[in-house]
Amino acid sequence: MKQINRRSFLTQTTKAAGAAIVLSQLPKQLLAGAAENNLPIGFQSWTVKDKLSADFPGTLKMMADMGYKMIEMCSPKGYAQIGFGAFTLMKTADIKKTINDAGLTCPSCHFGSAEFADDKIDDSIQFAQDMGLTQMICSTFWLLKTATLDDYKAAAEKLNKAAEKIKAAGMQAGFHNHEFEFAKLDGQLIYDALMKTFDSNLVKMQFQTEVINLGYKAADYFKKYPGRFISSHLSDWTADKKEAPVGQGVIDWKEFFAAAKIGGVKNFFVEMDPDKFKDSAAYIHAM
Repeated sequence: MKQINRRSFLTQTTKAAGAAIVLSQLPKQLLAGAAENNLPIGFQSWTVKDKLSADFPGTLKMMADMGYKMIEMCSPKGYAQIGFGAFTLMKTADIKKTINDAGLTCPSCHFGSAEFADDKIDDSIQFAQDMGLTQMICSTFWLLKTATLDDYKAAAEKLNKAAEKIKAAGMQAGFHNHEFEFAKLDGQLIYDALMKTFDSNLVKMQFQTEVINLGYKAADYFKKYPGRFISSHLSDWTADKKEAPVGQGVIDWKEFFAAAKIGGVKNFFVEMDPDKFKDSAAYIHAM
């Protein structure tokens, strides 16, 4: 999920002619790749939370019409104060039905780190089961800026513990990175320290491609940690770090999807400013 303070919750869209040129220049191998592999493409609800809250079925239909097949929700309870409060007034069964009625599925959901605590995890698992989820993703630990590497490791161990219950309930726990996990503490990248601490069977990773802006490529990490990933958030960026529709930035998507197989990625969720969803879906579906 995008950082809360980024770009007022988070280039205009390319004209149709420009998009056609981009697609015409794709390698033949890439054009066939997604179709052959039947890549499951979804979207993260964070950047369209206001639209979803205002018109849940209408917004879901709009996204489905663009070609998205899945939505990754955010926990209504955990995110009630930051855009998802409207969903606390709905029964979980009704949320699920509205999603399914739009022709979408919801295999994954973001939860706040507090929702994995000993006194909250059972309630979180119940919501996940009622939603029919297969993945429960911790959206990050939200530790203080003064947190030490040991603080991060301790938080990872707590998630390992919660993940045991999640696995016993028939689901996969995951962890989503932001840019701050790609800072160094004691000479070590926080992300790598977390990878060493997480139980590789209990906690899989959800990689956010935005860290390309810090010089880190998703493809490199998929290959560095084979089989350790469950999903990825897709966004693209220009050389001067401006968000662009998927396929119109600096990320090599042929390399990305090839490496994602090595990483074990099962689901892909586009997460971008709302005006970039349509062109992103068009590019991905033409692959």
